[in-house]
Amino acid sequence: MALIEYEKDGNSVGYSCFGSLINNRYVLTAAQCIGGLPINWKPSRVRLGEWNASTDPDCEVDTRGIKNCADPYIDVTIEKVIPHEKFVYSFSRPENDIGLIRLSRNVDYTDYIRPICLPLKDILKESAFEGHKMYISGWGIPAHGIRRNVKRKAEVPVVPLNECKRIYSQKRADIGTSEICAGGQKGIDSCRGDAGGPLIGLDSSNKQRFYNFIAGIVSFGASPCGQQGWPSVYTRVGYYVDWIQQNIEP
Repeated sequence: MALIEYEKDGNSVGYSCFGSLINNRYVLTAAQCIGGLPINWKPSRVRLGEWNASTDPDCEVDTRGIKNCADPYIDVTIEKVIPHEKFVYSFSRPENDIGLIRLSRNVDYTDYIRPICLPLKDILKESAFEGHKMYISGWGIPAHGIRRNVKRKAEVPVVPLNECKRIYSQKRADIGTSEICAGGQKGIDSCRGDAGGPLIGLDSSNKQRFYNFIAGIVSFGASPCGQQGWPSVYTRVGYYVDWIQQNIEP
């Protein structure tokens, strides 16, 4: 995962969105995180290899009392941002909410910095994953309003698209095939500040080589988050795989 840093009001900086590293030069995120921003916000850097935002490096002590530490995080400047050309921001439902960040240099992979796979197989590109369980992860702001220092993850069920359309029709948001809905359990949800983060699936079709892939990107949901019966809405990455590949340069 990547934290996206913004320059705000001159010298002020802060993290307000997330993304996912998909190769050594690009981060996949939501278009709302890089396009249509307040006039005084500029995406400036991404942070990779982070876990606990209050410490550097991140360390744990095992049962033998031995301290084990991860590598320090790295900050990489942004070369350019590429929001989807048909992105339309709406409070009720952003459209084509997907974008790319090109980093200023290639990133070296480590035990703590790795890319996530794209859903390149036809079966993954076309699937709505109804009936599957997936994972969300991030440092977002939960309903009580205090940003987390430690990255957390949770398992969420994918909600059938027709059911999600029915639920969000109450908010006059027309959910379509370019989206996935997941969650709807009280207190388990992506939340405010999680935009751009991943909805993660597991491809276990090859029993000798399981791998994680990014199925969705956090886009929007109910407010407050974590309400029973209200899944969050994610941009379906498979729908946009061709767009991603067309907009990536060597």
